[in-house]
Amino acid sequence: MDLRHLRYFLAVAEEGHFGRAAKRLNIVQPALSMQIKALEAELGGALFVRTSRRVVLTEAGLLMQTEAKRIFEQTERARLTVERAIRGETGRVRVGFAGNAIFSGKLIADLRLFHQCFPDAELMIHEVGPQEQVEAILAGQLDIGYTPVHSKITASDLAVRRIGDWEIRVALTEDHPLTQHECLTIDMLAGQPLIIYDAHDAHEHLFITLTQRLGEDCHIAYRSGSTLSILAMAATGLGLAFIPAPLQQVHIPGLVYRRLIEPNLTANLVLISREQETSESVKAYLKLVSRSA
Repeated sequence: MDLRHLRYFLAVAEEGHFGRAAKRLNIVQPALSMQIKALEAELGGALFVRTSRRVVLTEAGLLMQTEAKRIFEQTERARLTVERAIRGETGRVRVGFAGNAIFSGKLIADLRLFHQCFPDAELMIHEVGPQEQVEAILAGQLDIGYTPVHSKITASDLAVRRIGDWEIRVALTEDHPLTQHECLTIDMLAGQPLIIYDAHDAHEHLFITLTQRLGEDCHIAYRSGSTLSILAMAATGLGLAFIPAPLQQVHIPGLVYRRLIEPNLTANLVLISREQETSESVKAYLKLVSRSA
């Protein structure tokens, strides 16, 4: 018994007549009669009482009609569910972000846009350090990452899209002597304890620029993978923190921000994902946010 037999059966049951059912199905009546007889033979009993003018369902036929309708309803639900999954309308997207990404505006805008377009897809959002994002994506534990550029994003299995560049600000206590200046230069930071984000490793542009310009006077006092930890350390007076400009909207008592005058030095944000993505919902997310960039 297959869906074709059930479709033929329902047509006859609903029309109450083989001729009208055959016309509805666009087949000849003898062929329809043969298919119904084959179905009855397979089941081992009659589904219809046949008269010269019409056919009437037997008790077994009434039961078959109920079950056949349920099967077609389930089949239609399955078809719609799979089609939605193929379009990326359902499924799960796991997004990791480094702390500064949330203040850029891009992360929240992307998440909101995807949720509006695909409200039935599940969004899972985690704060994950820059290096850890790469490892989690390649291990299948995350799908998408928002992170500053760092050395690990050169992995061949990763797709990398640059989505933001901002000026750098220096965060320092309001009573620090350098606050008398509206803008700071790298040379003015010689000998100062500096706080940098974990993504700024030995291969990253900020670290290289600082060490080249300041030489022995470059004092990296602290590193952290947490944006709020960096700001907290700066507010405590442990050092001067380098942050992307959008982060200056965070108000912490006793902490002020100064522009860093260094045209070739910027804070950035990239979106990373697997180069070969199989999840339709993740592909839908990437396609949507790339159009909105």
